[in-house]
Amino acid sequence: MQKPNKRLEGQTAIVTGANSGIGAAIALALGRDGANVVVNYVSHPEAAEELAHQIDTEDLCGNALAIQCDVSKEEQVVTMFRQAIDHFGTVDICVPNAGLQRDAHLHEMTLADWQMVLDVNLTGQFLCAREAIREFLHRGMRPKVSKSLGKIIHTSSVHQIIPWAGHANYAASKGAIVMLMESICQEYAPHKVRCNSIAPGAIKTPINKAAWDTPAALAELNKLIPYKRIGVPEDIGSVAAWLASDESEYVNGTTIFVDGGMTCYPGFTENG
Repeated sequence: MQKPNKRLEGQTAIVTGANSGIGAAIALALGRDGANVVVNYVSHPEAAEELAHQIDTEDLCGNALAIQCDVSKEEQVVTMFRQAIDHFGTVDICVPNAGLQRDAHLHEMTLADWQMVLDVNLTGQFLCAREAIREFLHRGMRPKVSKSLGKIIHTSSVHQIIPWAGHANYAASKGAIVMLMESICQEYAPHKVRCNSIAPGAIKTPINKAAWDTPAALAELNKLIPYKRIGVPEDIGSVAAWLASDESEYVNGTTIFVDGGMTCYPGFTENG
């Protein structure tokens, strides 16, 4: 468990898709570093409320608020940011994490499944980043709490660079996040906005349970990971907390792969 500290004290973070898996770990990590946290969810409110309660009551954590919002809907994203600002005063950290899969062979993929994945995984990240930047610019610098005007931490995937047959919509959405993130950095770094991405590899979450739930499946998965262990959500949470802090103040416009070496293509260990 991450040891609580106060490096994000006085700041407020919005984490989307935060009621389970990677999002929940990020929300908890930011809270344990002292940030106030908006725990966004679209379904299963009981999980979001439970996490918000944990952040609220754990020693040295910030405060938390669970807010329902479908990040693919512009008006809902705008409302979520307004609720967060009304409750906490401002937003300093935005973690557009919400994502989903609708898998199919390309020739069998429906337009609806293609569009849904792009709407949530890419448009949702755009909408959240846009609202965050609007608040950063409106609010101005807060030098007593951070050296940066604001921080955006996109959640991407190793599949932003690794093709994934049967998951073209998902891989396309993650590949596009690279250009979104880097374009935001190029445009807003002069304003002291920092925008980076975290690209998880195989992480032990409910969305990919079939890939790690049995010894045989886990052994097969570990063939893709030089470090020979599947990641856990806390591996991502700790990186997000660092990226949100002034310890990473000169890190901007980059992707941090948290994948145990998966992007080193271990299949080529013995000459391919």
